[in-house]
Amino acid sequence: MQPLAGAGSERPATLADVAAATGLATSTVSRALSNPGRVNALTRERIELAARELNYIPNAQARALTSGRTRAIAVLVSDVTNPFYFGIIRGTQQQLKAAGYTQILVDTEESDELEDGMLHKLRRSFDGAILAASRLTDRRLTALAAEVPLVAINRQTRGVPSVFIDTPNGIEQAMGHLVSLGHTDIAYVSGPETSWPNEGRWRAMVKAAQRYDIEVRRLGPFAPRQYAGAAAADAILHAGVTACVAFNDLLAIGMLARFRERGVDVPGDVSIVGCDDIFGADFCNPPLTTLTAPIEQAGRTAVSMLLTHLDGARVGVRQTATLPTHLTVRDSTGPAPSSPPQKGRA
Repeated sequence: MQPLAGAGSERPATLADVAAATGLATSTVSRALSNPGRVNALTRERIELAARELNYIPNAQARALTSGRTRAIAVLVSDVTNPFYFGIIRGTQQQLKAAGYTQILVDTEESDELEDGMLHKLRRSFDGAILAASRLTDRRLTALAAEVPLVAINRQTRGVPSVFIDTPNGIEQAMGHLVSLGHTDIAYVSGPETSWPNEGRWRAMVKAAQRYDIEVRRLGPFAPRQYAGAAAADAILHAGVTACVAFNDLLAIGMLARFRERGVDVPGDVSIVGCDDIFGADFCNPPLTTLTAPIEQAGRTAVSMLLTHLDGARVGVRQTATLPTHLTVRDSTGPAPSSPPQKGRA
């Protein structure tokens, strides 16, 4: 007979060991440890004491097989190095930890194929998923939502629960700010073509331009990373506009560096507005005017919506939560120059 596991044993303790130590059925021990409310208090305390003495550690995979739940949530982000996602990850982590769940973080590297593939590859490892700025098509996202409990952040697709950060409203604020400074020829520095928020921001710019009767043009697409800012800044100079709104802060920060290299004054020659107000946006030279978003709150809200769904709630559950944004004005925007920056400036 195999000896019971314990503090001095090389073999990890099992449910059967805890049951043998207490003289109770294995099923009773399992219920006490996985669903304490189904066992009376005295029996539960007896079992928990034995489990501690034996250093019993629950096997998550075995527990998932018996309960159908892993107590893990997959959080998929497009680029884990982008500071925008730091807030999302922090918010989801805090909320999941408070609820007793584990977070599985997946970097999809701006790839819809990798995003789709990882969801299927890891499907047995999580109970639900949170997709931040998904690159999937509406059709594919809708199909996935029918198969996997999920919540999308920064994406609105019919039939898919979502947390929407209202950057289009912030774009309208940015346009009003630039127009008030005398800018009449403004460019949008576009992010990835597969980005749903990217299209929403462009549409908001077009709508605002029509209201103010000014011209807007779209440049790009550019990668949503700092290194792409150099090409974006060069495109702005070639276009000859006096102001621009960048897809995100990383692009805008890269543009600021390139303008310094080329001797272009910001905001004297060109005004720049970013988006997201990431960590470091206020440390730039000059500090960046940008759209401030409740990023951590978006992560927490997404977790709350998903866990409510997993708990079986249907009536009264929100399908969409909208979080407001606002324009934070710093030193990268100023009055329009009397003439646009020189296109050929070296």
